[in-house]
Amino acid sequence: MRALLVVNPAATTTSARTRDVLIHALASEMKLEAVTTEYRGHARDLGRQAAESGNVDLVVALGGDGTVNEVVNGLLHAGPDPALPGLAVVPGGSTNVFARALDLPNHPVEATGALLDALREGRERTVGLGLAEGTPGTEDEAVPSRWFTFNAGLGFDAGVVGRVEQQRERGRKSTHALYIRQAVRQLLGESQRRHGTITLERPGADPVTDLVLSIVCNTAPWTYLGNRPVYASPKASFDTGLDVLGLSRLSTASVARYGTQLLTSSPERGPHGKHAVSLHDLDRFTLHSKVPLPLQMDGDHLGLRTSVTFTGVRHALRVIV
Repeated sequence: MRALLVVNPAATTTSARTRDVLIHALASEMKLEAVTTEYRGHARDLGRQAAESGNVDLVVALGGDGTVNEVVNGLLHAGPDPALPGLAVVPGGSTNVFARALDLPNHPVEATGALLDALREGRERTVGLGLAEGTPGTEDEAVPSRWFTFNAGLGFDAGVVGRVEQQRERGRKSTHALYIRQAVRQLLGESQRRHGTITLERPGADPVTDLVLSIVCNTAPWTYLGNRPVYASPKASFDTGLDVLGLSRLSTASVARYGTQLLTSSPERGPHGKHAVSLHDLDRFTLHSKVPLPLQMDGDHLGLRTSVTFTGVRHALRVIV
């Protein structure tokens, strides 16, 4: 098997020595080329080159969710194709939602062992992914489309991601405590806490209006706090379309209620109540906002948007599990 290993040297939970051990383990089982990323977007470029080369069977992403997202966008730059290289993930980030949602070990050495076992036994699955693009006829229509593997968000949660990225650029380490602090600061600075600006439109249904935040899930859990899974949309799955959780109010009482529900969520029940909207297995929908709002995908802040169209693409990519 011919494989490309894309290594993020800034991955937060692996050292140079650990990465060397993993590379040697993988190279013992396949014809391996290892490339270390050098700039933002490099993993995407490497994934695209692998897809276009025709001589790579597998791309292994060694890093966090951001690295995985870039590799996926490179592989799928021309859209899904059964002939594309498969994807394997060795988690090296602080959260690793995509890998854990696939039931892969969260430790890079254990995950490498599981990957080698899967290759020997021929285990793989084809997963559905989310695709976001600028809505035709709006000021965002020229924004390039982008794939995401586990979640996206327009509004509040994307603002939190942006704040965390700013802190990381200043040298802060990505931790769950950092996310919680920035979430509190985002909430205190939220100007649309009681009157949301987001409208969700989908074919054959009435619009859902006045949302303060909108979380789009391609799988469950939505994220993790340490070892605790957090379910925004418990029914979301790699085998269905996209799920959406929308909230129409972020008052102090609402934050306390829905925050508690998220922290105590389970595969059977997520946030619910008067100001919560949960939609399951959507193939296509659009989020419009009266004012520009931050957008995030797979934990990567992508700037401000006023209109984004989402598509759930089933059977998008082969993954070694």
